[in-house]
Amino acid sequence: MEELVIRDADVVDGSGADAYRADVVVDGGRIVSIVKEAAAAGCQRPKARRELDAEGLVLSPGFIDMHAHSDLALLRDPDHSAKAAQGVTLEVIGQDGLSYAPVDDRTLGEVRRAIAGWNGPGDDVDFDWRSVGEYLDRLDRGIAVNAAYLVPQGTVRALAVGWDDREATEAELEHMRRLVAEGMEQGAVGMSSGLTYTPGMYAKDAELTELCRVVASYGGYYCPHHRSYGAGALQAYEEMVELAREADCPLHLAHATMNFGVNKGRAPELLTLLDGALAAGADITLDTYPYTPGCTTLVALLPSWAGEGGPDQIMKRLADDDTAERIRHHMEEIGSDGSHGVPMEWETIEISGTGDPALAEYVGRTVLESARLRGETPWTVARHLLLADRLAPTILQHVGHEENVRAIMRHRVHTGGSDGILQGAKPHPRAYGTFPHYLGHYVRELGVLPLEECVAHLTSRPAARLRLPDRGLVREGYRADLVLFDPATVAAGSTYENPRVLPTGIPHVLVDGRFVMEDGRRTDVLAGRSVRRVPR
Repeated sequence: MEELVIRDADVVDGSGADAYRADVVVDGGRIVSIVKEAAAAGCQRPKARRELDAEGLVLSPGFIDMHAHSDLALLRDPDHSAKAAQGVTLEVIGQDGLSYAPVDDRTLGEVRRAIAGWNGPGDDVDFDWRSVGEYLDRLDRGIAVNAAYLVPQGTVRALAVGWDDREATEAELEHMRRLVAEGMEQGAVGMSSGLTYTPGMYAKDAELTELCRVVASYGGYYCPHHRSYGAGALQAYEEMVELAREADCPLHLAHATMNFGVNKGRAPELLTLLDGALAAGADITLDTYPYTPGCTTLVALLPSWAGEGGPDQIMKRLADDDTAERIRHHMEEIGSDGSHGVPMEWETIEISGTGDPALAEYVGRTVLESARLRGETPWTVARHLLLADRLAPTILQHVGHEENVRAIMRHRVHTGGSDGILQGAKPHPRAYGTFPHYLGHYVRELGVLPLEECVAHLTSRPAARLRLPDRGLVREGYRADLVLFDPATVAAGSTYENPRVLPTGIPHVLVDGRFVMEDGRRTDVLAGRSVRRVPR
């Protein structure tokens, strides 16, 4: 007898098709049968050792978070309710060109410092890996939800070239090609870049194109955080489209937003660009989070020249008064490349977390608010935080536009990604709320997307981008990564004031046919594993 039958569910199967009533039978981690309208037809109903009454609940494929920053959280936090409670059954990590494999001892220390604001310092993690394959093996010991990995181009450059702002030599380029190839061979699904973050931003397009050719040869995709989401946003999107075309590499645009005042109402221009490329045969997808503020680290706003040489050199430059004044001038008067070419608007920069608890008084306030309270300039406050917290502060950037968010999420190649940073006292609510916020706010309350279409954005579309042949749909033979939610009550519990509140209306989540959420509570099941690239 099979393990589980989910009885009388309203199945939204991930394809975009209309919902239907069915009994769904799960066994051995897979969907073994789907009996439609069993009760109405009066036919023999399937039996199993356990029955779950799903009356009034939607059964859908598990949600795929196409842009996650859980690289260390998956290892340090077996509970990981931040994602499991949202119905996320697969996260794509290694984002924005910076993560923890492939590394050597030197690079690992540098990367840990550089992205402590994203993932914490990692003092509670045993870094017993160096290669991509070894990191994926570590995930395979058991994690809350599944995870796929992107080779981080910035980390690759740090390993082969260092943190210098210069072109790679031919030998260094060949080293990078080899590192990317090894990562793909060991199971990565593609490559990411962070082209407003050092050292990845130092790569010219020709270098990136060569690495993308390697990615394409393995059937992977390129996922860039491109060079500007502000003053040069549209040109930066065009650059990535052309680069991917030149490399003949599938393209997935990370957190594809149009932010800052210069881009208010300009989402249609981006979508026209993408439609033209798609009509010409390009393979392009994108992800967004359903919120207007962005989230990153405070140090990321500095000009690229200030980051040359790595974290230790940044600290030295900030400590030197003359150099710090030069940094301020670039940020406040010119608009640094780190802040997307837009002169700093400190009233939009809210400190969301610090590594040092002694700096907690700054959290939840904008830099401008803290400056006024202290009788200091905003740059004095920002500089102090960077030095005192050793580059660790995280921020919210209140620079988005609701009309852009809605326009982009409607596009036919759109997928969902939280870009959720789990660090800090007041992280962005998207870390805990992205997927129920799509379903509750944008589907039920606003009607921006029909339910069936939205579920497709969160399930089958990302599964297709990841080339996963047995995930993303409710189909017989597919893996039983499943979510049961109440369409009348599903909602994000997280807010800007209380960002770590779990969602409502998602009572059950299964990974590999096992309950990781049951009756709204996290179980002790660690059914997640690495999801590796499917060979061509």
